[in-house]
Amino acid sequence: MSTPGSSGVCWSLGRPSKRQREFFLATTRFVAYGGARGGGKSWAVRKKAVLLAAAHPGIRLLLLRRTYPELRENHILPLLAELKGIASYKETEKAFTFGNGSRLRFGYCDAESDVLQYQGQEYDVIFIDEATQFTQYQFSTLTACLRGVAAVPRRMYLTCNPGGVGHDWVKRLFIDRQYQGAERQEDYSFIPAKVYDNEALLANDKSYISMLENLPQDLRRAWLDGDWNVFSGQYFREFSRQLHVAQPFDIPAHWKIYVTLDYGLDMLACYWIAVDEKGRGFVFRELYEKDLIISQAAETILSHAREKADLILAPPDLWNRRQESGKSVADLFAEQGLYLTKTSNDRVAGWMAVKEWLRPIRDEQGGDTARLQIFPQCVNLIRTLPALQYDAARPSDVATQPHELTHAPDALRGFCVYWTVSAKTPRQKRAVWPADLWEDYHNADERGRAYLISKYGDPF
Repeated sequence: MSTPGSSGVCWSLGRPSKRQREFFLATTRFVAYGGARGGGKSWAVRKKAVLLAAAHPGIRLLLLRRTYPELRENHILPLLAELKGIASYKETEKAFTFGNGSRLRFGYCDAESDVLQYQGQEYDVIFIDEATQFTQYQFSTLTACLRGVAAVPRRMYLTCNPGGVGHDWVKRLFIDRQYQGAERQEDYSFIPAKVYDNEALLANDKSYISMLENLPQDLRRAWLDGDWNVFSGQYFREFSRQLHVAQPFDIPAHWKIYVTLDYGLDMLACYWIAVDEKGRGFVFRELYEKDLIISQAAETILSHAREKADLILAPPDLWNRRQESGKSVADLFAEQGLYLTKTSNDRVAGWMAVKEWLRPIRDEQGGDTARLQIFPQCVNLIRTLPALQYDAARPSDVATQPHELTHAPDALRGFCVYWTVSAKTPRQKRAVWPADLWEDYHNADERGRAYLISKYGDPF
């Protein structure tokens, strides 16, 4: 099959595999293709984009990869060779313009917030190559761009393999077919493809299958067989919206209040957490703002405070002294009236502590409840916590990229690890105080509080 360009030059589709032809002919609003390595996903995306551009004059298409180097190597360079005489390319715009007025633009989302550059833009068709490298937030943001005036059905085409930061939302929509809210089953279709379906690859690189077959078992099942159940990127699989997101309520005055924060010039993530008499935590307030200098950060925290905090927890790096002033961030916060308490910087121990807090516990009726619950207004914590993935080099640690996803969980980590029982200094079993004793504690001075703890036991 060939398509003529504006100059009479013909573009050849080549010989698509059976699965690739299914991908070309799919008509649902969201079409996912792949599931295993070597299935010819990038080739299919490029060909589908050109077919649509040629068939529908004046349409606007967007093709995305996670990073620009991947985008250039997998799509821009091959199409520069394929579309000579058919479409013109402008590097400044990163777009091909076809003779019939159709336009294929390329983009990437290295950081999660990069997707915001597409807000307000209109596209008839959007391609997301390697969709499991994108977060659900990025996917949802892009769906709002799927609109236009051309007489062509609005569609989004995705390619994917198991694993990555987006593993769970892709698996939910296209593999498990579990839908929420306004999502409709008839809008989603999945076309599985394995390396055995890619005749061109098998002919040109006979060693590729051998390489996949020699991988460790889990990777082999994921990359060779396309098994979505053995390879998940989600670090906190304990997290459940149903279990961990609670309806707001008024926090009792006698509960202990913690403020926990993660601060850098790029982002301030700060959370207020109330702990009840049973040691359950409730994250009830969120502060999430970027580009604040130290004084602004302190002022903003103080402006959000509605009650006196028992402790303000922060990571150890805030005690590092700055060359220009000889003072640390903790010192500068103290000058503003915010006195910080240092938490542990042990990342692995901290993440394990978060897992412990997320682990379901039994309630009084014998059902599952959560030791840690989050109010719905803490939108960034709820958004980023389930999006974190394992660090490929250190499976016990959380991946630090995309960096934007780490701020809110890092703040929560400080609180959770503070409550963790240390192997070197084991904590005694916490005492259970009645409400009137808590009231006495909050009305007492430091000496009185120490007396109550010595007499009735430590509830913390």
